[in-house]
Parts: sequence; C-alpha cells; structure tokens
Amino acid sequence: MTAVHAASGGRNSGLPITATVGALGVVYGDIGTSPLYALKEAAKAASHHGGTLSNEAVLGVVSLILWALILIISFKYALLIMRADNRGEGGIVALLALLSARNAAPGTWRAQLLVVGLIGAALLYGDGAITPAISVLSAVEGLKVDAPSLAPAVVPITVIILIGVFLMQSKGTGFIGGIFGPFMLVWFIVLALLGIHGIMKNPGVLAALSPVYAVSFLTSQNFHISFAILGAAFLAVTGGEAMYADMGHFGRYPIRLAWFIIALPALVLNYFGQAALLVSDPSAIENPFYQLAPDWAHYPLVAFATIAAVIASQAIITGVFSLTQQSIQLGFLPRMHIRHTASDEMGQIYVPLVNWMLAAATLCAVVGFGTSDALAGAYGIAVSLLMAITTLLAALVAIQWGFPPLLVFAVNGLFLVIDCIFFAANATKFLDGGWFPLLLAGFIAFLMLTWRSGVRLVEKARTRLRQPEEELIETIIGQCPTRLPGTAAFLASSPTGVPLALTQFVRHNRMLHERVLLVTVVIDEIPRVADADRVVMTDIIHGVSRVILHFGFMQYPTISEGLELACEQGKLTGIDLADLSYFIGRETIVPTEKVEGMAVWRETVFAFLQRNAERTAAFFGVPTKQVVEFGTEIEI
Repeated sequence: MTAVHAASGGRNSGLPITATVGALGVVYGDIGTSPLYALKEAAKAASHHGGTLSNEAVLGVVSLILWALILIISFKYALLIMRADNRGEGGIVALLALLSARNAAPGTWRAQLLVVGLIGAALLYGDGAITPAISVLSAVEGLKVDAPSLAPAVVPITVIILIGVFLMQSKGTGFIGGIFGPFMLVWFIVLALLGIHGIMKNPGVLAALSPVYAVSFLTSQNFHISFAILGAAFLAVTGGEAMYADMGHFGRYPIRLAWFIIALPALVLNYFGQAALLVSDPSAIENPFYQLAPDWAHYPLVAFATIAAVIASQAIITGVFSLTQQSIQLGFLPRMHIRHTASDEMGQIYVPLVNWMLAAATLCAVVGFGTSDALAGAYGIAVSLLMAITTLLAALVAIQWGFPPLLVFAVNGLFLVIDCIFFAANATKFLDGGWFPLLLAGFIAFLMLTWRSGVRLVEKARTRLRQPEEELIETIIGQCPTRLPGTAAFLASSPTGVPLALTQFVRHNRMLHERVLLVTVVIDEIPRVADADRVVMTDIIHGVSRVILHFGFMQYPTISEGLELACEQGKLTGIDLADLSYFIGRETIVPTEKVEGMAVWRETVFAFLQRNAERTAAFFGVPTKQVVEFGTEIEI
C-alpha cells in the first residue's frame, strides 16, 4: 500500500450538549480519577515518605498540581496542541500522517521522525496497561479506610473487576458507552462537592492558587526531593493526552467546553479540598480522597469511584484498539483480526489479540505491584515522554503550515522544556517501576519498526519480480488467445505493475478471464475518504482495468464494499460481484543475509509476524468462497 496525500484542516463540531457530556465519559475518564491517588502520592513525596507533612509542603504540592493542570492541559493541549488536527482527527498517528513521515526515504529527517513517532505510539500501549491497574486499584483501596482488615482482599477484588472489564470488550460497549458521559458528569459534581466541603473547613488553603507557593517550595527542597515531588504531581495530568487523541470523536469545541466548564473546576476544587484536609489533619495522608467524605459515605463512594475507574479503563482500552487499527492501516503493525461490535458505529471495534495482551500486562501490574503507591512509580514516565514527543511533532506541523518559526520555537519550546522537566522527574522512578511501561513500549516499538522495515524489503523484492504493464499487454495478446468466461480480480499491493498472482496464473494456465480487474487498496494520510473520491479506475487494455480503492486511516478497507460502490457509481459495469473470483498472492518470507536487509534474526521475527498476520482475504473483507490463493517465496 502507498499513501498519496496528506491534508490538514479542522472541523467545527459546534457546541452540542450531548457531545460535551459524552466527552466527559471518554476523554476525561482517566484524568477524572487522578484525585484518587495524585495528591496523596505528591504529599508523601513532600513528606519524604513518612516524615512530617508541613503546611508549606501541602500548599506547595497543591499549587504545583493546579499550575500543572493549567499549563499542560489547559494551555498546551486545549489551546495549542488541539489546533494540529488532521481533518478533525488528533493523536500521534494523525501527526505522523500530517508530516508525511510514513513514506520518507531511509536516512532523511522525516524517516527519523517516523521512528520518534512510532515510539510515541508505542508508549500509549504502556500507558494502556498501567491506567486500568492504578485506577481500579486505588478505587478499591478505599475499603481499607474503614476496614483495614480487608486489605488482603484489595488485589483479588481488583483482578476480578479488571477481568470483567476485558471480558466485556468482545460484547461491544455501545450501550454502556451511552451512560459513561452522564455518570462522569455526576462523578465530577461529587468531586467538586467533596472539595468544597473540605475547603469550607480551611479556606486558607486557597492561598495556594498563587504559583509562588509551588515555585518557592520546589526551590527550597533538595534537588532529589523536588524531582520526586514533580514526578508524583505529574500523576494529576496523566490522561490529559486523551483530549487530543479523542478529538475526532467529539470535536475540538465540546472537548474544550467540557474541560473548562466541568472537569477543570471539579478537579481543582477536589485537590484543594484534599489539601485543606491535610493542613488540618496530616494523618489523613494515607487516603485524603476518601477521608474528605463523611464516614457514612465511604462505602458508597468506594463503589462510585470503582465505576468511574472502570470507565477510565474502558476509555483507554478503546483508545488502544483505535490506535491499533490506525497503525495497521498505515503499515506500522501486521494485520490483525478486527471485529466491529456495532453495525452503525465504525468506532466500535474489538481487537482480540490486543485485548488479551493488554489484559495480561494489566493483571501482571496489579499482582506484581500490589498497591497504588507502588504502581505510582510505574505511572507517568511513559505519558511524560509521549507528551514531549507530541509537543515536538506538533511544532513541526505548525512550521509546515506556515507559522513563523521563531514564534513556534518560543511557544512549543517553552512547553517542551516543561515536558522534559517532568520526564526527567519521572525518570527517577525508573527502578521503582517505571521500567515496566517502558519495557512494554520498547517491545511494541521494536515490533513496529521491524514490521515497517520488513514491509519495505518485501516491496523491494516484489518490485524486482513484478512485470511492467507493457509486458502484461504483450503476454495477453501473444499467450492468452483463449479467454475464460467471467471476471477475475487480482489483488495488487502496488498501483503500478502486474500483481505476482496474475503473472503466476498466466504462466501456469496460458489463459485469462474475459474481464480482469487489478485491485489495489491505498490508505491515504487523511482520516476518511469520501465515497465520491473512493474509486479510481483506468483501462490498461480491452478487458483489463486497474481499480484503486482509497480509504482513510480511520476507515476499514473492505474491498467488496469498494467494488459495490464502483458499480453504484457506474464506474464498473456488466459484472456480477457474486460470481467474481478473487486471486490473491500468499507470500512466504525467507530471511537471508543480504547487505541491504535487516539482521537475519530481525528478518526471522518479521517472517514470524507475517506468517501469523490476518489473512489478506479476511482482512480486506473478501468473500471466502470466492478466493483463490497463489503461493510465492520472497527472499529478503
């Protein structure tokens, strides 16, 4: 497959209330559950994990969290990064598409950008394994506030809940998704009310609205302590990257409205309420979130928080499915079985392999780390690096769009410095668990880069074997005097030349069908291709036509539907699609020690991935009973 163009520009979704409320459930589920653990971890870091928690430390920590939310989420993501959209779609893959890095020649700066971008995409998988674990675990830990004897049951309960979440994926989440938004609206109202309840008991904590408290507290601490506090405070902004990644689902303005009107005020009130409680009662540091509530409300709040954590988990799992589909479309991952769980909604998909790999990683994190305190060490490092990569790529997009480089360097450079400071702070947690999401991300990035390089090598080998169209014309005229009745479609990986399956068919049979279609699927570097632009047809010779089907990286490339559209548009006539025969090449990769290839062991990994990838016919929606496969060995 090859990409033919990239496009920019945004779409205005208006300000519908339903989209704004829906964004609360999908976009802000993760960051909305951060009060369960963020201030607690930052306060523990400020108290040197067991020391005295001073009022200055509490005010410094809550001020730091407030200004992290304002600078990173409000200014950087909501006002700056969300402008870098690909026809309304956001996320790291959309940025790579805008920069046309996918087809960059090896050794160029765009090729290096591709490596950086793929690492960023891989980091989302690491984040996807940690988010459900820490969210649900921290919610269930509320049981220990009133019943310390239940501490041994926290991990088993968390494991059962998470298994249920991952089992639910195969059934589809359309119905449940309809209640996510309203539920999270209530959740944010509860956060705000709890925060107001705490602030009313100690309104002096509002002095921490000034950034002076954050700066003075950090500068007064030992360098290592300041970094530990920064790393813990960063937990308050994890999940903010979903604003950009999920922009295409709701639109830029509903997401911004939900943040500035509902999510941000509720989060700030809750953090300040927890801080007010800690100023009055430093012993509440073990779980300030739950101790904000009256005693009678603890158990209902545990149940409520657990549901909110499940919603946060669902949002990140769905995001990982979407990222996987986009990566497959753009050639960054091997084809996988993708199942649509709702006939009327393209975004509702289920990727079995990814679901259970993510489940295994998440459950390992819960069992291996055991507590939200321990998991806090693993959380943040992947997200902070992803945020830095996003800032860098967004700056390059802004320059590509014609913004003054000096202005871009000044604005994005400032945010990049902030990102790098938070990443450095989180990097100190590497040995405390930060290695876990980085290990997952490194593994995924290795697979992505290996697959991408292997696909290039295979395409080079195909090019050497592929006949030019001129030879096909000569072959048809000279060697195929007899024509078989009916129509044959030969799937081609390139929009030029002759498919290897067609060359083999003619070589073995010395004949050809009356009508031949050379069908190529092209994934463009835009989210969606309109039906009017989907089909491009050219006649090579009488009876032989080339059909190019264009899809966006957010669309599912179904060949049968593309050909039906061509018939409806009158571009393809006189053909019964039910009697069409599809001829597909099935390739066996043979690793060799060629100078221009990868190391043999990496080629072996690529061959394994290629051998276990979803079959071409199944992935492109070709009717199984109409498929004929031709085997070919390709050396790389």
